[in-house]
Amino acid sequence: MLISLAIRDVVLIEALDLQFGQGLGVLTGETGAGKSILLDALGLALGARGEAGLVRQGAAQAIVTATFDTPAPDGPVVALLTENGLELDPGEPLMIRRIVKADGGSRAFVNDQPASAGLLRELAPYLVEIHGQHDDRGLLNARGHRALLDAFGRVAAGSTAASYKALRDAEAALAEARATIDTAARDREWLEHAVGELRALAPEPGEEEALADRRRTMQRSEKIAEDLLAIENWLEGSDGGLAQLRQAARVLERIAEDHAALADALAAVDRAVIEGAVAEEKLREAKTDLWFDPASLEDDETRLFELRAMARKHRVQPDELAGLASELEAKLAALEAGEEGLAALEAKLAKARAAYDTAAAALTKARTAAALQLDAAVKGELVPLKLDAARFRTVVAPAPPEAWSAAGKDRVEFEISTNPGAPFAPLVKIASGGELSRFILALKVALAEQGGAATMIFDEIDRGVGGAVASAIGERLARLADATQLLVVTHSPQVAARGGHHLLIAKRHDGAVTRTGVTALDIAQRREEIARMLSGATITPEARAQAERLIETA
Repeated sequence: MLISLAIRDVVLIEALDLQFGQGLGVLTGETGAGKSILLDALGLALGARGEAGLVRQGAAQAIVTATFDTPAPDGPVVALLTENGLELDPGEPLMIRRIVKADGGSRAFVNDQPASAGLLRELAPYLVEIHGQHDDRGLLNARGHRALLDAFGRVAAGSTAASYKALRDAEAALAEARATIDTAARDREWLEHAVGELRALAPEPGEEEALADRRRTMQRSEKIAEDLLAIENWLEGSDGGLAQLRQAARVLERIAEDHAALADALAAVDRAVIEGAVAEEKLREAKTDLWFDPASLEDDETRLFELRAMARKHRVQPDELAGLASELEAKLAALEAGEEGLAALEAKLAKARAAYDTAAAALTKARTAAALQLDAAVKGELVPLKLDAARFRTVVAPAPPEAWSAAGKDRVEFEISTNPGAPFAPLVKIASGGELSRFILALKVALAEQGGAATMIFDEIDRGVGGAVASAIGERLARLADATQLLVVTHSPQVAARGGHHLLIAKRHDGAVTRTGVTALDIAQRREEIARMLSGATITPEARAQAERLIETA
């Protein structure tokens, strides 16, 4: 709901702060007083084009600030703001500020966060509906008629949406299978050759690393074996170090008793022989453990080179060869499965299409019934609004296949015929602005339970009518205002008398400057304004009495 509107330096308005409440608010004033300026100012806050001509003469910029009550945390306004990276604290009102400079540049803010005019235009339908003589949004936009009809008739499209999703999934699966088979068929010869090579190679995950490690170990063992052979020659044999130590020990044993030092030398040589024997044993142990078969090294190297060459050929890592083999085998299997697999998917698609056709047909039937109910409801509103010669109908027609969706196969549009014998045409094609506004009012009353924006504005809906018709318009506006905030710019005293809030728009001249001002009227001031609307410039006692009766009746 619109809480307040602050306007600074817009055309003839220097400074204006307006407060709005729930229910029906009326805006009145003499022709040319500036009622349209208020709507232009609000339009700026809702994303309308910012033009330099809106800036009051002599001012550097125009500023409009519209404040709305706190939007629902799970509603579309918060979702749209979040999607655009803007934050709104819980419980905080929504404040939109638009600045237009005298050179034509403009800026926009949502709760003091920079925003684009495009975002304001996206927010606008959730905040305010403006129905004027040249309005081409809201009820005049045929794209929204289907949703309005569904809401009016409580038509549920859930099963149609589910079957449509199943249909699209089946179409996608079949298309993917066909594309896979087509691609595979073009490469069949290559595919068969590649699968044959990979099957013959039979690569395994991790095999390349294991082979490389084993190869490095065997190559190291080959070098160590050469060193061990040299050590063995030095230690063993008739001329080896150990043999000579043992020979020295035998000689020392014969002469060790001749001198104490010889006995110590014998003990040292014996220890060396023992340690040498230990070394000899350890060398034999290492030689056994490090033994390798040169043929195994050659086999491992051959296998490693084959894996790496195959990986280079297919431009993958060696460890990815096993996965590639499975992938290519699956493609070949799909190609070989061929028509059998496609036939199953085609059968599934046919079943999904039949289910969607059934659900969409049921939806069309429900919409057709709801359309008759809506037509009757609107017809009941036309006569009191002096549109008894007009006819209204809701067209439920087949949409082209490319427009079929989760919402079914129907194109829905509201049409009217304003005169007997005249053909039906879309609402937007109505020539008379007054008729258009009254048709919209009739539709709004019929669709009242379906809601819409929290604030609704009618601009001169009563133009060209009076008496009983104006009274009927006022009664219906008041009825609509029971469930929403409704503002109406009016020249009709019958409509003005219905208002719960009354704002008077007037021009004031101070000699050199003309300004537009707005005054919130109390009950006595309302009586005077409605009397003026009844009698003109000179307010008569009869006009005041009539104004009193209108207010009391309302």
